[in-house]
Amino acid sequence: MEELLIPPDQEPVEICLLAGKIMLQSGAETYRVEDTMTRLAASLGLPGSQSYVTPTGIVFQSGEMQWAKLIRIVERTTDLEKVAAVNNVSRQLGMGTLSSEAAYQQLVRIDTSRHAYPLSLQIVAAAVASGCFTFMFGGVGKDLLPGILCGGLGFAAFLWLHRLVRVKFFAEFTASLMIGIVAYLLVQIHLGTTLDKIIIGSVMPLVPGLLITNAVRDLMAGHLVSGLSRGAEAFLTAFAIGAGIAVVFTVL
Repeated sequence: MEELLIPPDQEPVEICLLAGKIMLQSGAETYRVEDTMTRLAASLGLPGSQSYVTPTGIVFQSGEMQWAKLIRIVERTTDLEKVAAVNNVSRQLGMGTLSSEAAYQQLVRIDTSRHAYPLSLQIVAAAVASGCFTFMFGGVGKDLLPGILCGGLGFAAFLWLHRLVRVKFFAEFTASLMIGIVAYLLVQIHLGTTLDKIIIGSVMPLVPGLLITNAVRDLMAGHLVSGLSRGAEAFLTAFAIGAGIAVVFTVL
């Protein structure tokens, strides 16, 4: 892999910004991103740096007499392996076992790496998890197969629609609508017994658990803007799931 060269005076700033961007895109809390950037800046000789992080952007200033730089965050996902890798780079820099040039190259490799499992494996995992949730929430043995089918089809629909239309609300609404319809049909042909338990278990892979957790954690840490915005995003996801199921019960 060809090494990327940046001006020496800008290297510490670029390292901090790149580390923050990777962590925020990978699902890290905003307080964790700010803390990591502050530690990196101190290790790189920028003790007076300031950072302001929201779910959609990072503002970083290396000193009172320096210009502030902004990075816009467009896409966010969940990749805790990248978060852990950036934290490891930060610790190595703090201990002095890693040079700034090597740290930047490692961060570039982390940023361009792809740790996500294949889509087929994600769908299978969602299907199995849906069947387990269906049974855990009180479904009988006859509901296990419908839960697996509905959960797998719904999650596959969500992934496909989210790639086709970059509006997450639409993808989640349509996926939950499909889950409700398929679950209703399976119960009607007597492949399932308890419709509500099948639906509850099948929508669990779509539930924004990490968003809710990060929203509460940011609010507890005093990051009100980030906490409220993450909470609003989680609310929209929950509303999309609920609206899709409500349409099924209303029409059918």
